[in-house]
Amino acid sequence: MITLKEWMEVVNYRITEGSNFMWDCYGPDSYSLDSWNGDQNGHSFTVIFDTKTQVVYEVQSHDYRTQRAYRLVNPDFKSERDVESTDRNVSLDQAWDEVNYVDLEEDDDWFQKALAIEAEEDYDTRVTVPLDLDEHEMFTLMKMAHERDLTLNEFVEEILREQLTRMGVKL
Repeated sequence: MITLKEWMEVVNYRITEGSNFMWDCYGPDSYSLDSWNGDQNGHSFTVIFDTKTQVVYEVQSHDYRTQRAYRLVNPDFKSERDVESTDRNVSLDQAWDEVNYVDLEEDDDWFQKALAIEAEEDYDTRVTVPLDLDEHEMFTLMKMAHERDLTLNEFVEEILREQLTRMGVKL
C-alpha cells in the first residue's frame, strides 16, 4: 500500500485541509489530509491514515477537469469500511455529484493517474487488473493471443471486456 511519504510527494507536500476521520472502521487515530489546488476545475487528493502507526488506509484522487475520481483502499481494512458503510446506509460509490469512484487495485495505477492529474496531463483511464496465472495458464493465453495476432495484454483485455459485457456491465 502507498505510504504517507509517497502521498506527500505526489501532492508536493501541499496540505490544504485536515481533520479526524469520523468513521470507526479505521480506528480512533485515523486522520484525513487533503491537498486541493484551489481550482474548481482542477484537482484534489486525499489520504486517510493512522496518526500513530502511519498506516495508510485509503488514498483518493479527484480530477474535476475530466470529472473522474480514483480510490485505492488498503485491502487489510476494506471489509471493515464496507461493513460500516452498510451500517451507516452510506454508498461508497459517489465521489461528488454524478461522479463515482473508480476503485483501483494496484499502487502503480494510482500513482500514474495521480501524477498525471497533478500535472494536468492526459492519462490512461483504463484500470490495471492484477492477474495471478500459473505458467501453464500464461503459456496457453500467449498461444491463443499469438493465433489472433494480438499481444497478451490486448488478448486479456478482450477477454475481460467480453466477460464484463456478458455480466451486463456497461463499458
